[in-house]
Amino acid sequence: MYNRIRDLREDADLTQKQVAEYLNMSQTGYSKYETGENDIPSFIWQALAEFYNTSVDYLMGRTDEKIPYPKSKK
Repeated sequence: MYNRIRDLREDADLTQKQVAEYLNMSQTGYSKYETGENDIPSFIWQALAEFYNTSVDYLMGRTDEKIPYPKSKK
């Protein structure tokens, strides 16, 4: 599951520091998410899905479909 966030970052030619800055956290803290050393909080999963324009299910390996779900009508 953590491979997906690393692969998406690398495919986008981004550094851990760049993604960490987007998430308003340290590079070290973000690195621990990619390695699985620290659990990823739900708000980080959501932010990463929005950042990469995909779904949390894709990031977590629950689906291989990269296209995000349609936005719900409120």
